[in-house]
Amino acid sequence: MKLTILTSAVLGLSLSALAQPVQGLWSATITVNNQQIPFRIGFSGGGANVKGWFFNGDEKVLSTSGSVENGTLTLQFDHYATRLEAKLQNGALEGTYGKPGRLNTFQAAPYRADDAAAESAPSIAGLWEMEVNSPKGEKAWHLIVKQHGAEVSAAILRVDGDTGTLTGSYKDGKFVLSHFSGARPALMTITQAADGQLEVVQNGKKLTAIRSAEARSKGLPAPDDPMQHTTMKDPDAPLRFSFPDLSGQLVSNTDARFSGKVILVAIGGSWCPNCHDEAPYLEELYKKYRGAGLEVVGLSFEEGEQLKDPARLRAFVKQYGIEYPVLLAGEPSELNAKLPGAANLNAWPTTFFVGRDGLVRAIHTGFAGRASGELHDEMATEIEGTIGRLLAENTASPAN
Repeated sequence: MKLTILTSAVLGLSLSALAQPVQGLWSATITVNNQQIPFRIGFSGGGANVKGWFFNGDEKVLSTSGSVENGTLTLQFDHYATRLEAKLQNGALEGTYGKPGRLNTFQAAPYRADDAAAESAPSIAGLWEMEVNSPKGEKAWHLIVKQHGAEVSAAILRVDGDTGTLTGSYKDGKFVLSHFSGARPALMTITQAADGQLEVVQNGKKLTAIRSAEARSKGLPAPDDPMQHTTMKDPDAPLRFSFPDLSGQLVSNTDARFSGKVILVAIGGSWCPNCHDEAPYLEELYKKYRGAGLEVVGLSFEEGEQLKDPARLRAFVKQYGIEYPVLLAGEPSELNAKLPGAANLNAWPTTFFVGRDGLVRAIHTGFAGRASGELHDEMATEIEGTIGRLLAENTASPAN
């Protein structure tokens, strides 16, 4: 009888452990292009109600559903159309992350603080610039670095947006940082040279960083101004759009709801990580200013399979609580054909500011997320200033 009771108790503990094996923070890696990217991931709950989250700095990228059954953890990230599936074996998780046909190896173990980060480190905090020759015509990128002792976080800001927050520490003469938030896997090393410049290696690409305060005097070209990168071929021509929303209803720039309004026309796609960063910000602007006459319209360019069944885009809209209309505009390769009036339109996201007269008054390329620090704050100030000026205009002569 005692043996039976003891066996039942042990079995009950085992089943309980299987039901909730992954509480708290874990140290994980994902293998992308034969390169292991370390990152942290968190879990809570158990059984049929497990939550998981990646980190982008202090921001959490939450799963949409999850469960643990028979020792297998499954998490869905519907807004990325990705899935994490891993077995708990000997206190560690092993499995895959991604979408069918594009699965990457995933491994994780319970998180333990790394005492090795106590090594004395040089001070590299601040704003830096790096000379590049990008396919989008850029000649320089920003590098934003924050530091606390040997612990450091950084982000590269390009015209289309930032890399997300890479985090790491100083060890063996260099800073080693990484990032994975369900997207944008990145591994970076930063080494300070004798002249104070930084050697930055990101995903195998070598760059040299100079402090922003010194960049112009040393002949480094400036990073692209996101308000000047994309322009209208004819400033007197309206921005025309006419695409179906997610219910199949056609929405056009000539609809009565837009007459005399200031409109943000946001170009993006649910596949685009920087568009994920931008979406909650646009919704925040919409809620703040729609009473004053602001409308927001999302033109989403999705892959062919998503256009047939936009499940990921629907999850994207739900995840970020988007109330403004999101339209299915076409495939990413069709961007310039669908918006022929724009010149140098080549970045995701891009936002057009349409005045009460129906004309494009400004265009902002890309989105500097919170990883961009003070450059994010500068962008937000510029965007809200532009909206405020357009809303203050009373004359409306809608263009057709």
